[in-house]
Amino acid sequence: FAPLPVGRGTLQAAPALGALPYTVYLGNLHSQTNHSDGGAELDNCKGAQDPLTAKYGPDAAFAYAHKHGLDILVASEHNHMYDGSDGTNANADPATATGLYRKGLETAAAYSAANPGFLALYGMEWGVINKGGHVNIFNSDQLLGWEKNGKGELLADIATPRSDYAALYTLMRERGWIGQFNHPSTSGQFAINGQALGYTADGDEAMALCEVANSTAFSTNDREGETRRSNYEAACNKLLEAGFHVAFSTNQDNHCANWGTAYSNRTGILVPNGTPLGRASFVEAVRARRVFATMDKGSQLVLTANGRLMGERFTNSGPLTLVANFASTAGKQVAAVAIMEGVPGRGGMVTQLSSEATTTFTPAPGAHFYYAKVTQADGNVLWSAPVWVTQE
Repeated sequence: FAPLPVGRGTLQAAPALGALPYTVYLGNLHSQTNHSDGGAELDNCKGAQDPLTAKYGPDAAFAYAHKHGLDILVASEHNHMYDGSDGTNANADPATATGLYRKGLETAAAYSAANPGFLALYGMEWGVINKGGHVNIFNSDQLLGWEKNGKGELLADIATPRSDYAALYTLMRERGWIGQFNHPSTSGQFAINGQALGYTADGDEAMALCEVANSTAFSTNDREGETRRSNYEAACNKLLEAGFHVAFSTNQDNHCANWGTAYSNRTGILVPNGTPLGRASFVEAVRARRVFATMDKGSQLVLTANGRLMGERFTNSGPLTLVANFASTAGKQVAAVAIMEGVPGRGGMVTQLSSEATTTFTPAPGAHFYYAKVTQADGNVLWSAPVWVTQE
């Protein structure tokens, strides 16, 4: 598998004859600026900042990521900090809060328009960690929230009850918004009727991505050398077993002014050749789960199943051939391949089916999902999106 073409010509490689008709755009889909608790200068960044106080905003973040070779940066600001407080500011002005959110949207749209081939996205990281969980919403033009000022005025455009994920998912599905589970825990988060990582049909429609591994959120490294990271594959697998159709992403959750440069990890987005990169094509690709997660920006992983692309859902009869298509623009070698399997809605354990890049077998009747996981000789890992197969 020769590498697919990469956005903006960076790490470009000629596609193989008959290669998949997609271009890979590499992004960091989770970061903060001074529109919430990020944006601090590297020499003065010790963790989360006081909301709305740091030096750098979305305009600086987009320019920085663009300069350092990313194709996509999402500024995902904490939805409950637009009042300038980590708690609730009784004196906050609703128009100021919602106006700041709109300003972020306008900044992103203007930067993308002025820089074709780079996508600046602005959205929100909804929720709190304690008895909650963080959800990135990528394409909402309205600020969601639950906080009110001392006059009882909502500090947002749309009221959303705190930590009510069932209600959030329903609203997201109704509005066509797509989301990402951010740094999920295996317990105590995203609860529905008291069940952590609880499933709803609306949530399945709205939630498209799950962060599988991130570099540390408070890194000040700007040479892609950060060694601290967190792995969330177990939680993502629980979501898949609960019935969610999520693909894997890997991001940096930057709070310091190093958007995308803490490490070499990227989320790869597959956009059809000839289709311009923009918010619409990004949303379409994520909704289709044409996504892979890589800890090495020079490597790609695309899973196919009987020629069908990762992210697809289809019915099969007879044998199934899964192929983990790996490519590296830097000549990296593979140390291990794992084809993983599970059953949506079972609530069980995801297990390894095979250690071969090409695996042919006949699944048992019923619903299944499969994804590929590749470990390079240098230790960096890649995850494909799953495919969902109903075997007759």
